Amino acid sequence: MAPPSSVSGPSRRGLRPCVPVVLLAIVLGGCSFDLGSWSPSADKANAPKAAPTGTSVAEALAATTRGQTLARSGKAEEALAEYNRALELDPHNAQALYGRGMLYQGEKQHQPAIDDFTAANGLMPQRAEPLLARAVSYLALDKVKEAAADLDEAVQADPQNGQIWTTRGLAHERLGDKAKAAESYNHALSLRPRDEAARNGLARVGGKPG
Repeated sequence: MAPPSSVSGPSRRGLRPCVPVVLLAIVLGGCSFDLGSWSPSADKANAPKAAPTGTSVAEALAATTRGQTLARSGKAEEALAEYNRALELDPHNAQALYGRGMLYQGEKQHQPAIDDFTAANGLMPQRAEPLLARAVSYLALDKVKEAAADLDEAVQADPQNGQIWTTRGLAHERLGDKAKAAESYNHALSLRPRDEAARNGLARVGGKPG
């Protein structure tokens, strides 16, 4: 299914919070994922098809940068247009795929978001951010097993990311695995002692601070 060509409704008033579930909003603390270190050259190294011309790459990068700036300013429709332009010029632009996925997620268009995060992950599989973002959309769609699998992989990619551990705890809590949830919440608290979502989650599953 092709993703929608525009963001509708509330996007004209700016980006809504990126997670529609209250607990997830607490866990993630807003759309704070940063793919700034993803380089276009690295994206091309992983691309299965021929890379676009150098001019197209430069234009795609510029459009992606504009999209990121517009998204941070809450201008969702304009940001989406820039990401779409970037991807027309360079279909293997992981930053644009990720940024567009975050916009879709913010508008509760979770399947298109998952599609973009999946494509971004395929281009840069060692990065945890697309896995975490995709897990959030999976959780919003009640696909908890898929979310847990992504989060299990994400903690291997970035074991120092407290957000991932807290979200992993939530996923395993929803699966009924209290032991794994408690382990995740404890790990999150070791990295972020003031993480109230992790602390509350640990209390819910009957775990003890590690």
